[in-house]
Amino acid sequence: MEKKLIQEKILRKLMAMKPPKWGSSHTEEKNLVKGLPAHLRGAKFVGKAIKELYKLNFFIRLKKTGEWHISLNPRKKQEIYRFLGIPPRL
Repeated sequence: MEKKLIQEKILRKLMAMKPPKWGSSHTEEKNLVKGLPAHLRGAKFVGKAIKELYKLNFFIRLKKTGEWHISLNPRKKQEIYRFLGIPPRL
């Protein structure tokens, strides 16, 4: 699976969760790979794809209940939509 496809799948998953994981709504970091096929979950390039999303500042990372939690960065909302090829929302 291509890196960009993995990144898109992860971002779309976070946006589709109820409630969507923007800002103060967050999920455990280990949940990022749950939507991927089992044979890809531990793959090195999946980790690199996630690290690149951190470098783009698409995620906010917080330490909650002893685990790392992440949410989508609401300040990067327009950039995330552009990255996914979704028309920008106001």
